[in-house]
Amino acid sequence: MSATVAIGPLYRADAERCAELERLLFPGDDPWSAQAFRDAVTSGQLYLAARTGGELVGYAGLAVVAGPPQAEAEVHTIGVDPAWQGHGIGRALLARLLDAADQLGATVFLEVRTDNEPARALYESSGFTVVGLRKRYYRPSGADAHTMRRDPVA
Repeated sequence: MSATVAIGPLYRADAERCAELERLLFPGDDPWSAQAFRDAVTSGQLYLAARTGGELVGYAGLAVVAGPPQAEAEVHTIGVDPAWQGHGIGRALLARLLDAADQLGATVFLEVRTDNEPARALYESSGFTVVGLRKRYYRPSGADAHTMRRDPVA
C-alpha cells in the first residue's frame, strides 16, 4: 500500500464510513454512530479525513473546550482502517490536530485505553504524558483509560 494519502476535511457524507470503521476498531466499547459523526462535523470543531483513491481510510477530531488566554482542546477521536494501520496515517492526522491546537496556544487532553499500547506510544512520541487514570471509562467493556496531556508548542 504505497498510495498517496491526502488529509482534508471530514464531511457529513463520510459519517457512514466513519461509523463502519468505529465498529471495526472499537467492537467491545460504544463506537460512535453515523449520527454522532454528522453532529461532530457540523459542530464547528476540527474534524479531518485521510483519503486514498477517494476512499476514507482514517479520521480524527479535535474540540476546543476553552479559549485563550488558557486555551484547552480535547482529541475526541482518531481512527485508521486496520488495513492501513502502520503507514503513518494516525500520526499525520494527530499532527494536523496538534498544529491547530498550537496555533491557539492550547493545552491538549485525550483519553486512551490503558491497554492500547500502539496509541499510547503514538501519543507519547507526540509529547503527551499520562496525568490521570479513569477507572472503567469505556462502556460497555469497563476498560480503564489514561488521561494524557500535551502542552502547546510555540
